[in-house]
Amino acid sequence: MKILITTDTFFPMINGVSTSINILYEELKNSEHEVRILTLSQTGEQKVIGDIYYLKSLGVGIYPDARIKAPFYNKLINEVIEWRPDIVHSQTEFSTMFVAKYISSKLGIPHIHTYHTMYEDYLEYLMGGKIIRKSTAAKLTKILLNSIDAIIAPTEKTKNVLLSYGVYKHIYVIPTGIDLRKFKRHVSIDEKKKIISELGINSQDKIITYVGRTAKEKNIDEIITLFKEVINKITSAKLLIVGAGPELKNLKNLVKREGLEYSVYFTDMINPKDIYKYYKISDVFVTASNSETQGLTYIEALSSGCPIVCKWDECLEGIIIQGKNGFVYKKPWEFGHYVVEILQSPRLRENMAKEAVIKANQYSSDKFKEKVLNPYIMTMNLSKYSTNIV
Repeated sequence: MKILITTDTFFPMINGVSTSINILYEELKNSEHEVRILTLSQTGEQKVIGDIYYLKSLGVGIYPDARIKAPFYNKLINEVIEWRPDIVHSQTEFSTMFVAKYISSKLGIPHIHTYHTMYEDYLEYLMGGKIIRKSTAAKLTKILLNSIDAIIAPTEKTKNVLLSYGVYKHIYVIPTGIDLRKFKRHVSIDEKKKIISELGINSQDKIITYVGRTAKEKNIDEIITLFKEVINKITSAKLLIVGAGPELKNLKNLVKREGLEYSVYFTDMINPKDIYKYYKISDVFVTASNSETQGLTYIEALSSGCPIVCKWDECLEGIIIQGKNGFVYKKPWEFGHYVVEILQSPRLRENMAKEAVIKANQYSSDKFKEKVLNPYIMTMNLSKYSTNIV
């Protein structure tokens, strides 16, 4: 099968969408499908690298790293059309989604879309939410998605939101998979000590870790504030924030204001190939984000054998089993209570680590690929059937 994936964001930009797309790309290629990716160039210049077509683009300054397709540059699009894919799978809602719609219409092939991002959580980036309201975002999403053949949502939470918007096209719920092997790799004691030492953390300290973009919607300031309660009970506890983003400077300033300079550590940007090491040196993974459609870092932490303490979110249904592989907190005081409970009980943490790995096995990249192929085939068959009856 010839599969075209379109996206506004892809490597070298690192985020959940680009990671999900790369996982799908690699698994489909391993199954001998022909796959090409059409994306926006982060440098702005048009180029082709292997199977990746980078369209000429312009920065828009609405959201950090946000770009749009430059007008009138259609050479690469025409090359993709000449390749004649069997199906197009768009992964973001803006520039390349319209390119996907154009290619789908031009070739008469099905168009499937994965809805990764809850845009109502990102409206503040548009002039403090004054340009587009949540109701407007919902209407735009409804119009866009109802013009597509089928939709993939990573969780029931996302599906329910789309249904509430008035989206009536068929929605498949398919959680994004991850390459479990990358996070099950062994890290030696010496290597752990080296990483901890380079961070300036004592090898006897207890480490709780956040991994991901340091953006406002990730609610990391809540974790920093609530962490003070952990320190009151376990003075050797350290909070490690792994990642970079638009809020990094503000978070560092918050740490200073709270007097936590010797308890909170920042890594800034980390090579994606090394991320697993930071889960491995951690006693607990923490997050207070409510903007996730699924949250790949949750699965990464579990597959690394790292228990989780996180804020309640509907997307966590079936992922965090309370008291088994982690804890979900709803009230602020519960955060410190659960973290301390894990840190003070090596046996509890050990049992949770085992349960974490068992749960993560349900989200393997191979299973993800098989689940995505099903709507591909179903939509293609339906498209052929509809054509025949016309």
